[in-house]
Amino acid sequence: MPTYKKESHIRSILKGVSWRIVATTDTIVVVLLVTCLNGQCSLENAIKIGALEFFIKFFVYYLHERVWQNILQNKEVNKKQTLHKTISWRIIATTMTFLISGTILETFDEIAMFIALTELFTKFVLYYLHERLWLKLPLGKVRQFFIGKKN
Repeated sequence: MPTYKKESHIRSILKGVSWRIVATTDTIVVVLLVTCLNGQCSLENAIKIGALEFFIKFFVYYLHERVWQNILQNKEVNKKQTLHKTISWRIIATTMTFLISGTILETFDEIAMFIALTELFTKFVLYYLHERLWLKLPLGKVRQFFIGKKN
């Protein structure tokens, strides 16, 4: 089991960017799927929702990541702890998805709810896998790879 060590702010930012790329792609696909199935297909709305989520959730994700830094610091991280972190993020993120979707679509109806609920399941799996992958990346090596500094 990997031990969770204090990550740098740069690593948290890079992790946030990588997650937002995965999550935003998923959001755009989910919005297109749900709106098209309801006869209101709109790539423009899907991109608006995805873009707004990228920026808002990037900041919130960073805060969530830093809180979990303090909770898990110097502990061995097992799959159950990753699951707890995943659940806490999904509660926050799914609520935000519903609010952002409803705002962009100008109605908080079943379409916004279906978008949030569909995303709940797709992103639950994606986030969990993303977390497990980042646990395997050695501290310092990510920073060195992206910005060329040695630890």
